[in-house]
Amino acid sequence: MNRKETLHGLRHSPKVDVCVLGGGINGLSVFRELALQGVNVLLVEKADYCSGASAALSRMVHGGLRYLENGEFSLVRESLVERDRLLRNAPHYVAPLPTTVPIFDTFSGLANGIVRFLGLTRRPSRRGAIAIKAGLGIYDFLTRKRALMPKHQFRSRKATLGKWPALNPAIRNSATYYDAWVSHPERIGIELLRDGLSAGPDAMALNYATVEENGAGSFLLRDGVSGETLPIQPRLVVNATGGWIDIANGTLFPQEARPAPLMGGTKGSHLIVDNPALRDMLDGHMIYYENEDGRICILFPYLGKVLVGSTDIRVDDPGTVRCEADERDYILQSLSFVLPGVTIRPEEIVFQFAGVRPLPASNDSFTGRIPRDHFCTVLEGENGGPPVLCMIGGKWTTFRSFGELAADMALERLGLSRRIDTAERTFGGGRAFPRDRASWIRKLAVSSGLSEQRTAMLFDRYGTDAEDVATFLVAGPDHALPHGGYSARELLFLIREEAVEHLDDLLLRRTTLAISGELSLAMAEAVLAVLAAEKGWSAARTAEERTRFLNLMHERHGVCEQTLSARNEHRSELCETTARSG
Repeated sequence: MNRKETLHGLRHSPKVDVCVLGGGINGLSVFRELALQGVNVLLVEKADYCSGASAALSRMVHGGLRYLENGEFSLVRESLVERDRLLRNAPHYVAPLPTTVPIFDTFSGLANGIVRFLGLTRRPSRRGAIAIKAGLGIYDFLTRKRALMPKHQFRSRKATLGKWPALNPAIRNSATYYDAWVSHPERIGIELLRDGLSAGPDAMALNYATVEENGAGSFLLRDGVSGETLPIQPRLVVNATGGWIDIANGTLFPQEARPAPLMGGTKGSHLIVDNPALRDMLDGHMIYYENEDGRICILFPYLGKVLVGSTDIRVDDPGTVRCEADERDYILQSLSFVLPGVTIRPEEIVFQFAGVRPLPASNDSFTGRIPRDHFCTVLEGENGGPPVLCMIGGKWTTFRSFGELAADMALERLGLSRRIDTAERTFGGGRAFPRDRASWIRKLAVSSGLSEQRTAMLFDRYGTDAEDVATFLVAGPDHALPHGGYSARELLFLIREEAVEHLDDLLLRRTTLAISGELSLAMAEAVLAVLAAEKGWSAARTAEERTRFLNLMHERHGVCEQTLSARNEHRSELCETTARSG
């Protein structure tokens, strides 16, 4: 991920087989697929890797139970296959999640489900026990041969309230089935990138860069870090920019030849809540429930907090989305419906985020009816320019199969054949994943000289890649940073190895400090000091970066500087209490 080397290589050899635009999860997936086939491929991302919609998912890896009522059986089948592959290939970040559905009726939803299944527009309504039982039966049937997780089970009202007494007492039954969740989705993106780059020097990637049409079928690459501009000559462009596809196409084609809109995304917003009583009440389950308007909502433990979401609102500009006040109110109202005795105070919302689902253009009046499947379409180039393969739709769970589909279409265009299959290919910290976690940690602690506690923390963050991090940590002087269990050299490792250019790259994506609500102002400033020293920034440049990050946290994530500063005192109190008790 050496930026200078990448730019130097493009300066001397501007021709590439494929230029992938978009460093979200789907762009990274198709980049990895092509790189592993030996294709000369360049990935260009205008911001940071996995900084858009790929950082704003519900943290679920799932088959899409509710897609069944839209008749999207093939998507559900594919999603379940890919979910199970991620459980095997990325066990360090993807784990089973028991999911419980509160049921308030028996027969409701049957007529509505039939109407929706037939493709007629109708506002969603509650799903009753029979409709949910049928859907879960299909889920079990589609996974019967793999059987990685238990089959679904139904509970009576008495048994349900016995386990979750805070649930709405109007409940009649509940059903529990298994899906999965992902702890560090942005880090999976980085691991896919590293897997692609490992294929050799013909695979290159740049974040904070853009590509635009330059007349006569040529293109210019603009590096947002150095300010350098240089020509590139791809044989094929893959537009994997998700909700930005139409915007990106506007820069790839002359104005008079710009294609018709392909995308019609919707916004989903989520809250991270610090309420230990609520977290413990969930008992490790996700509550997958319907609000009173029929909208599906979720609630599950996440990194010591609780994740609650989401909304489904049409948006025109994907670059400006954030969780608005009315969305927070809606999410909290949905929570009070399913758990009427739970009250969330404003200060307990420690983080919020919103992203755009990359859905195909649709005139459907109800967003829940828009298909969630994915496909690719090819736009022929203008004025001698290369064709543009657009990746339309897609959901996070199916990133590998979607990348495979786009890569195979690209290979066919290039007259090349596939030589590596990624279906069962582990990556990153999922490689050589141990069956005996404790034994693996003890061995690394002994060989590195780090404590078992510190080694276990590294394993939780990086899987088996913890070995590389541990080796770097003990190779030089190190010191602990305020709160969060990170050290200066651990952050330095991420800066040097993972294309970090801004403070938010570290705090929002390479680590989970921000989303977990663990970030304090002291920690942010300590990490900034490490980053500034490594980059050789001046005091003015460092102050500019601090302001940039604090503005981003406030405007996009609902966390102001005063809140971060207050966490300094809270963390100090926790440390003093721990020291006294120890």
